[in-house]
Parts: sequence; C-alpha cells; structure tokens
Amino acid sequence: MEESVKKQIIIAQISEITEYIIYRKLASIEKDSANKAVLEQIASEENKHYKILQKLSGASPKPNMLKVYWYVFCARTFGLTFAIKLMESGEQGASEKYGMYDIPEIKALAKEEQVHEQRLIALINEERLSYMGSVVLGLNDALVEFTGALAGFTLALGDHKLIALTGSITGIAAALSMASSEYLSTKSEGGDSDKHPIKASVYTGVAYLITVIALISPFVFCSNVIISLVIMLLSALLIIAIFNFYYSVARGESFKKRFLEMAILSFSVAGVSFLIGYLLKLFTGIGA
Repeated sequence: MEESVKKQIIIAQISEITEYIIYRKLASIEKDSANKAVLEQIASEENKHYKILQKLSGASPKPNMLKVYWYVFCARTFGLTFAIKLMESGEQGASEKYGMYDIPEIKALAKEEQVHEQRLIALINEERLSYMGSVVLGLNDALVEFTGALAGFTLALGDHKLIALTGSITGIAAALSMASSEYLSTKSEGGDSDKHPIKASVYTGVAYLITVIALISPFVFCSNVIISLVIMLLSALLIIAIFNFYYSVARGESFKKRFLEMAILSFSVAGVSFLIGYLLKLFTGIGA
C-alpha cells in the first residue's frame, strides 16, 4: 500500500473512532429510548468502520476529543438533530474520498456512509423540531414587526429611554398576543397536529420575547438613538443569521435563501417604518 493512501486511511480512522465516541456519548445522554437505540446503532457502525480501516493501516490512532466535546456541547445546547446533521454534513466529503480508492473494503464503507447513516439519522425524532414552526412564527414576527416599530420610534420619539420603554410595553404585549394566537391556532387543528397547544404557545411567546429583549437592549444602554438603531439592526441581522444557520442544518434546507428572504423582509419593513416615523414627526411637529 502506498504511503499517501495509508495516511488517508489513518485520517479516516481518526474520524470514525471520534464519531463512534460522539454517538456513544449522545446515546448516554439521550432520554428517548427510540433515539437512544438509533444512536447506539450508528455508533456500532462507526466502530465497525474503524476496525475495517485498522486492519488495512495497521495503526491505532487516538480520537479527536476536542471534536467529541464540541458536538456533545452542540447536542446539549441546540438539540440532538442539529448536532448530528452538522456532524454528518462534514462526512459527505469523507464518503466521496472513500470512493477514490480501488480497495473493496473502502468502497463498501463509502456506500455505507452515503446510505446507511442517513437512513438512521432520518429516524431521529426530537420534540423541539416538531415545534420549529412555532419558533419560526415568533421569531419572524418579532424581527419583522419590531425592527420596523423601533425604527419608527427612533425618529418619532427621539429619546432612547422613551423608545426602550415604549418598545418594552409593545413587545411584551405582542409576545403575549402571539403566544395566545398560536395556542388557539394549534388547538383548532385538533388531531391534525402532533403539537400540544400550550407548548406551542410557549415556544412562540419565548422566541418573540427573546428577540424583543435583544432588539431593545441597544436603546437601554446607549443614549444616541441613531447609534442604537444601527446596533439594533446589526443585532437583528445576527439573530437572522444564527437562527437560519440552525434551521438550515436541522432541516437540511438552503441557508442563503432563507437568510436573504428574512433579512430583506425585516430591513424593508424597518426602512418603511423609519420613513413613516420621520413623516409623522414632520407633520405633527412633535419633538421639533
């Protein structure tokens, strides 16, 4: 065997043994028995791959423990599905690389990497993903409505404390309204939805409220309303980016398309509201 091929096999070994440990650790912290069984099965496959490669290379490399800790952290923080799909997205190149070598054992691994693990990952059932629609509703509505409202308040009111106070009252009322609407909407679906109305309303309300707090914060800590507005818009852009990255990984959808769609919508509403605030201030003479 060529030395370059052997090095590539050892790199693949490190990946397989690392993922074996990751899946074992994820299985150990997973409460759902069905998900635990899926994770244990994936771990078993990764260990089998490692042993096949070990016979070819004759080496026993150590796992990448930093990677192990990172993905366990992701699973605990962002959910099981997100962590697994993020990890597997990095494995697509590995499956293609396996197919480069004319070695029967490695070609078999390439096929398993492409087919078997994806089939197992599709079986993962996680509660928070079933409520993703409720989170999207709260987040989208808060971003679109509140970037617009705060942009309008900035010129109409002109005082950072007044903007923060008005925004807080408006935001809390809107969050409760959105949560109530989601509760009634989910309840009206009856048996057609697998979501619990109270849980759905909590996801929507909390998503809305967290977004409101993030957007109002610049006006609380900065007295210059224009600087606060700029920071608020940048915060909105960051929230849009983080959420859509999570959503695109968890759902397997395009990040760019969703990010641009939400960003353009939110900033367009903010621009129109800023103009309306300016015109209202001009015509009413308030704060002139």
